[in-house]
Formats: sequence, C-alpha cells, structure tokens
Amino acid sequence: MIERAAWAVLALIHALPALALFNPGLISRLYGVAPGDGAFLLLHHRAALFLGVLILCLWAAAVPGVRQAASVVVAVSMLSFLWLWQGAGRPAALNSIAFADLIGLPALA
Repeated sequence: MIERAAWAVLALIHALPALALFNPGLISRLYGVAPGDGAFLLLHHRAALFLGVLILCLWAAAVPGVRQAASVVVAVSMLSFLWLWQGAGRPAALNSIAFADLIGLPALA
C-alpha cells in the first residue's frame, strides 16, 4: 500500500509538466519561455517525455514488477535535473521544479 502511494506521489509530481504536451501555454507559465523562443519546442518535447514518466509511475503503482525499471527512469529524471540546477547556480526561476523533485525523492526512496 505504501509503495502504491509513493508511486502515486511521483505520478502527481510529473503530471503538470506532462500536461504541457496538451496545453503548451503551461510551458510559458512553468518555465518562462515564450512560444517563439527556440527552447519552446524542446520544452514541448520534454513534456512528451514527462508523459512517459507519468505513465511509467502509474504503471509501477499498479504492477510491482515494473518498479525497479521505473525507479531507474524516475531517478535519472529527478536527480539529473537537481544536479544540473545546482550546477547552474540554482536559478530562481526553476526553484519550484527543484522543490517538487526534492519532495519526490523520499517517495522514490
């Protein structure tokens, strides 16, 4: 039961960035990138990848056999962002994303 709840928390953390695939306006709100900016397309693609992470988290919540692989994917996603964010001097514009990932680490553990 606790494992299912932890995976549900991880799914929730990845839901908003995944929704940006279907609502590109979220990209500007989440990341402060305008639609004409070249990075907008990359962030839109990133939303598709987050949809994959979201689906994997939901799958792991339902099927224990998927959890080991899901743990690797989610850990790479969350820890790589935190590492890059730290290396970039902790840009304030991305603090909320870092905070969400930090909150998710205990659920991942």
